[in-house]
This record gives sequence, C-alpha cells and structure tokens, in this order.
Amino acid sequence: MRDYERLAFQQGPDATLILADRVILRASLRVEAVFGWTPRDLEGQSIRLLYPTETDYEVIGERARRAMLESRVYRDERFMRRKDGQVVWMEGHGAALDPEDPQRLAVWTYRPLEAAVGGAGQLTQTERRIARYLVNGFTSKEIAQALGSSHRTVEVHRANMIRKAGVRNSFELVGWLLSATSPTGK
Repeated sequence: MRDYERLAFQQGPDATLILADRVILRASLRVEAVFGWTPRDLEGQSIRLLYPTETDYEVIGERARRAMLESRVYRDERFMRRKDGQVVWMEGHGAALDPEDPQRLAVWTYRPLEAAVGGAGQLTQTERRIARYLVNGFTSKEIAQALGSSHRTVEVHRANMIRKAGVRNSFELVGWLLSATSPTGK
C-alpha cells in the first residue's frame, strides 16, 4: 500500500506540498509544471517563495490559519508566483493535520486557474497590480501600503476599473475579475 500512496502523492493532478510551519518538506512532481521549480528546488524552502509579495504571504497565511482553526480543510483562490516571476491565479486547498496549530503540519494542493481572470486584459498594468490585491480581499489602505502609494490613488484606480468593467461596486468588480466575461455581459 505504501508504494501506492507515494505514487499518488508524486503523480497527482495538482501540485501538492507538505508544509511544516510554512516550510516545504515535500513537493510532488506536478510542482514543476505548475510553479516552474523542481521538487528538490522547493523542499526546505519557505512557502513565501511562491507568493508575489511579503504582504500576500502574511495576509493570506493568517486568513488560512484562522479558517483552519474552525475547519481543518480550507479552500481559496489567490495569485501566486512562478519561478519565472509570472503571477498566476491559483486555487489552493489546505488540510491541517494538527487542528490546534494548522500551520504546524499541513498538506496543500494548488491548481492554476489562469483563464478565470478574464476581465483583467482590459486593465492597465497598475490596475492589474491593484486587482491582484482586490481579489484577495485587501482594503484600499492595505493595497496602498503594499504598493507604496496613497489610498486615494488606489481608490481612483478602483473607480476606473469599475467603469471599465461596467459594474456597480467593488464586490461586482471582484466577480468580474474572476470571471471569463463581465457579469453585465459587456
């Protein structure tokens, strides 16, 4: 049975990581196709390597930790970084093996959802950077802090994105960013 378990881990359809205190202990073979690193490159490294910014790493990690205290399994969608620096939209699933301390030992799987960010092609480079934070639930002030700008500048870009998307508010904008077409059909 043990050979089947190892085979399932190594050859599974999603990139799979075993983490201890957010350090990668083991990585499946699929991580190379998904992230560009070989399993050997990632093993022993902090998962921070796969996040676009330190802020993403901290905020998303804390959100997942809190959720996994409530339920041992967590799912979200977020941007992550490949070895070549490309930021891609991913679906992540995490399972805490220690319900008292979800980050002590966990199994995470990642699957690219690149096609899901359909509306982003109409946005400027700055708007795309801001969109990355919006879809991760950041406030204008948090986005401004991460980007080193003012929250008013972020709000102006958000208003421009709302206008381009033809939606009414930030909630609909996030839906538009995550869908293949805008919710209004435009």
